[in-house]
Amino acid sequence: QVQLVESGGGLVQPGGSLRLSCAASGSIFSINAVGWYRQAPGKERELVAMITSGGSTNYAYSVKGRFTISRDNAKNTVYLQMTSLKPEDTAVYYCNGGSYHVVVAGRFGSWGQGTQVTVSS
Repeated sequence: QVQLVESGGGLVQPGGSLRLSCAASGSIFSINAVGWYRQAPGKERELVAMITSGGSTNYAYSVKGRFTISRDNAKNTVYLQMTSLKPEDTAVYYCNGGSYHVVVAGRFGSWGQGTQVTVSS
């Protein structure tokens, strides 16, 4: 079983950039799709970006053009490059993977600790 661990969060100013990493304990190539999700206080967890084993990507409208998801199979890592950050992006960010439909639905049996992203001046 592949386990995913998030890292790279922190405090950034509006308009700043940050890169999150999602490291797998096993081969990330074996996972059909990986998604980055975020959850702000008092709100539901939402899918913000996903990437398939074939390299296809999709983004939530709110982050399209600002966030870029990518994967490095050699390093068993999926990244989320975030630019032009806004206070509304403040949330705990999680990654998880599985079949395409599971990733879209965001219904997983377990989640990791996530990594906190705070956008504030």
